[in-house]
Amino acid sequence: MKFHYEFPIQKIATPLMHYHKVLMMGSCFTENIGHLLKSHCFTVLENPNGILFNPISVVEAVESYINQKQIVESDLFLLNETWHSWKHHSRFSGITPSDAVTKINTSTTTAARYLKTANHLMITLGSAWVYRLTDAADGLAGSVAANNHKAPAVWFNRELLTATATQEMLQQMINRLLEYNPHLQIIFTISPVRHLREGVIDNNRSKAVLIQAVHDVTNNNEAVYYFPAYELVIDDLRDYRFYAEDLVHPNYQATQYVWGKFVEACIDSETTKLFKLIKEIKLAYQHKPFNPETNQHQQFLKKYAKETAHLIEQYPSIHLSEELNYFRTGIRNQQLAD
Repeated sequence: MKFHYEFPIQKIATPLMHYHKVLMMGSCFTENIGHLLKSHCFTVLENPNGILFNPISVVEAVESYINQKQIVESDLFLLNETWHSWKHHSRFSGITPSDAVTKINTSTTTAARYLKTANHLMITLGSAWVYRLTDAADGLAGSVAANNHKAPAVWFNRELLTATATQEMLQQMINRLLEYNPHLQIIFTISPVRHLREGVIDNNRSKAVLIQAVHDVTNNNEAVYYFPAYELVIDDLRDYRFYAEDLVHPNYQATQYVWGKFVEACIDSETTKLFKLIKEIKLAYQHKPFNPETNQHQQFLKKYAKETAHLIEQYPSIHLSEELNYFRTGIRNQQLAD
């Protein structure tokens, strides 16, 4: 008896390898996959503007990296004794304007350099609903807020983007990206997180806009690939057992399932063979011995120091220097004690 519907997933043209650089942007689901990539020793830069949900904010963020845009204090606004940017997540806000400006401009500069030589850009779109500033807001009326920073509702007008407008802005962004970095592989996903604050019907309208627009640009660009994270949760798993208690966010089991499918479709098969050893080394690194002076623990450290050094020698792009230093330090400290 089958309890879920599995469907084939087309493999990416240029699969991820450990020496590749990956830039990830978009919704909180992006950060889930980014965390898993980093835990398997991939080089990842996540959300240089913070979490972004709508296509306009993603496009504006990409443009700011390409143009290496630097903001000034007048680009910020004060709310609840904190200075914010309408284009950035609240983790970039500051108690003083200079604090926020420094954090934002540093992140933009880092993203611009990283994007120039990145191999993959993964964008997860969450919602086609946008919130435009009104005259009541302390900012440019009509511009789209990437984050509302808990501002009063009267500061915003809600608008649903059309599939045509979304497709056009994404295509323009793709053109600019490939001019900036011709070797870039772009991966689009639609977040399976349900935006129920918009209502069930409006959430589905929003996802439909994103799906149509993303498939249009995927079909028209060889450098663009679509990974069906949304479909895996909504149509393959298709059960509230795979959601957290809020019935909005996919739970651990769902995320792990999507990750497994992502590995199969988007990561080089030879690279995945290293995952077991990497996981073993990281678990050894986290191990806290009751008696570190014992010969047994010293043999444990020597074993993993040797395996880690050998792996780094074979694959220099795998970053396990912290783990190797831990194993070697433990061996040296015991030798000094002896």
